Amino acid sequence: MKIVTVSRRAHFNAAHRLHNPNLDQQTNEKLFGLCNNEYYHGHNYELIVSVKGPIDPVTGYVMDLKTLSDVIKSEVEDKLDHKNLNLQVEEFKTLNPTAENIAVVIYGWLRPHIPQTYQLKITLYETPRNFVEYSGEEN
Repeated sequence: MKIVTVSRRAHFNAAHRLHNPNLDQQTNEKLFGLCNNEYYHGHNYELIVSVKGPIDPVTGYVMDLKTLSDVIKSEVEDKLDHKNLNLQVEEFKTLNPTAENIAVVIYGWLRPHIPQTYQLKITLYETPRNFVEYSGEEN
C-alpha cells in the first residue's frame, strides 16, 4: 500500500506578547526582546497541516482535503484569527504563546479530527523565515 502525505495551507493573523510572569521585567526583556512589548505585537501566521497515510482504494484520497479544510477552519482559524492570543485564547492565558506552543496547541485541537492511523504534522510560520514543526513527539 502506498503512503502519501497531503497538506493544506491556512492563514491567520494574531497578536501576542511573549512574557513569563514568574520572571522580572528585566529578565523578560532580555529573553524576549521586542516580543515582550507590553502592548503586544502581531504576526501573519501561515499554517501547513500535513496528514500522512495510505491511499484509500475506494476514493483515491489519503484524506478529503475539503474535510481537512473545514476542520482547520473550525478548530484553528475561527479560534485564532484576529485574536489577542494572551487575552482571548484560553490555552494561552497560562501558556506563553511562542510559535512552538501555538503549534502544539493547534496539534491538540486537530488530532481528535484526524484518524489515529494517520500521522499529523503541524508546520507554523510566524514569519517568512521563522517556522516550527510539531508531529506529536514527546520526551
